[in-house]
Amino acid sequence: MKAWTKHELDKIAAADELQIVSERNDGTLRKPVTIWVVRNGDHLYVRSAYGSTSKWFRGTQERHRGHIQAGGVDKDVTFAEEADSDINDEIDAAYRKKYHHYPAQYVKPMVSSEVRTTTIKLVPR
Repeated sequence: MKAWTKHELDKIAAADELQIVSERNDGTLRKPVTIWVVRNGDHLYVRSAYGSTSKWFRGTQERHRGHIQAGGVDKDVTFAEEADSDINDEIDAAYRKKYHHYPAQYVKPMVSSEVRTTTIKLVPR
């Protein structure tokens, strides 16, 4: 399994927003969607603010492959489930810390129990 470089992690983590694109079953790419991204250690995570019914989230669940762009980094990725569900508390804290300057109405949904179930680890390919 490939790992993020320190430079990639730093650049992506410093970016407020990330463009995410998932692959369709035929290998073509969907339209990019702008979302928030957080870093926890040497890993990057995203969540769907609108839960598992969000179109971009459902797209990540088809092939588990796509592309991201943030902070000047362009990377093909695999969308992976985090095996350690206990890490969600750390990811919640990362969202609160990184996006504290946004109104609570935007941050609060990102740490709700429903949205926690949409946590995706971005793994470089």
